[in-house]
Amino acid sequence: MSLLLNVPLLIQDTPDLAAAVKDDMGMLWMLLSGILVFFMQAGFFLVESGMTDSKNAVNIAMKNFLDIAVGSLAFWFIGYSLMYGADVSGGFFHWGGFIFSQGAADLFFQTVFAATAATIVSGAIAGRTKYTTYAIFSIIMTAIIYPIAGGWEWNGGWLNNTDGIMPAEFIDFAGSSIVHSVGGWAALVAAWMVGPRIGKYLNGKPVEMHGHNQMYATLGVFILWLGWFGFNGGSQLAWGGADSAAASQVVLVTNLAAAAGALSGLLFTWIKNGKPNLGMTLNGSLAGLVSITAGCGNMTEGGAVLAGLIGGILVVLSIGFIEKTLKIDDAVGAISVHGVAGAWGTLVIGLWGVDGETGIGLFNGGGIAQLAAQAIGVIAYAVWAIGLSFISLYILKKACNGLRVTEEEEIAGLDISEHGAIAYPGKRQRDFDQAS
Repeated sequence: MSLLLNVPLLIQDTPDLAAAVKDDMGMLWMLLSGILVFFMQAGFFLVESGMTDSKNAVNIAMKNFLDIAVGSLAFWFIGYSLMYGADVSGGFFHWGGFIFSQGAADLFFQTVFAATAATIVSGAIAGRTKYTTYAIFSIIMTAIIYPIAGGWEWNGGWLNNTDGIMPAEFIDFAGSSIVHSVGGWAALVAAWMVGPRIGKYLNGKPVEMHGHNQMYATLGVFILWLGWFGFNGGSQLAWGGADSAAASQVVLVTNLAAAAGALSGLLFTWIKNGKPNLGMTLNGSLAGLVSITAGCGNMTEGGAVLAGLIGGILVVLSIGFIEKTLKIDDAVGAISVHGVAGAWGTLVIGLWGVDGETGIGLFNGGGIAQLAAQAIGVIAYAVWAIGLSFISLYILKKACNGLRVTEEEEIAGLDISEHGAIAYPGKRQRDFDQAS
């Protein structure tokens, strides 16, 4: 008994032991958080398949499995090096050699982030894109586009260089811009270049194409909401003492923003259309999550709620604008949820963000510098993702004889035409037999 009572004193008297315990707890926190983020791939699959036609469910499953499989290998082989290697060009590019690593826990945690960025594109172009084309683009996203973008902020890149053009250090705690906007802007380019699904527009007006299983979509969002606690909380990259308190606060504000986004998406569409809409409520919650991802370490609880509320409204307006005005067919609203809400979540730090007890936003005494830095980052990530995605997809379009399947294959469904399989045999057996 006396030995047990003396354990706290022993740890206090042994700084090396205390540091070792803290390091082990931090590593465990990152691994558990990374496992939660890995599970988000299941959430993305359910959301994307539930919000689209049943004849493409196998194709969506194949794309989500592809993202985590090729993403893990591509990021391990080259992507992590491009993100966390040594600076080789004034903060714009990094390199540490092939199969570079700063520790297994960090490599795994960053790998599942890379897969998330690629998966965002999957939903936007669902139902009409060649699987081979998507496979190659997924590799490009996880090996090159996303990693280089991440190094600009998370490895002391040019966005943190206040001796250059930056008026303040750019802040993106867990990736509103680095992960979500990069994926969202890539999805915008992909959806525009692939073109709309057959039947989406009639005489220039969009036709609502209902998903085949709203319950799948709802379960998927619950899984994503859960996984986001690891996505944002794990980005503290440590556990113990002040880090434990900080990570716990990150999880709390993440939950508050998600709840606020769901509520504002629900109420806004209820007032606008006369009925509460499940799809917009789900997208509102996701927009709330994306809206707090950059500022989850620099936001008060009230600030997080306000960021989520605005994000939930923005996503509804953005989905309508992209569909009706730009006439770009985004099958699940990925561009709005990740691209637009990601930009908003990055900018809001410059409006009412905090650094501890100090306001750094325009509206709480911080001046214009932080908002300017956030705006530069938002623009830089948009230009990078749009430019590299266009170049990559243009080359793929020429090399692969187009980006999308034929009209006949699209009508039959990508499950049959691309994979020779069906998700629901009883429902689609006749179509399968006819195609065979």
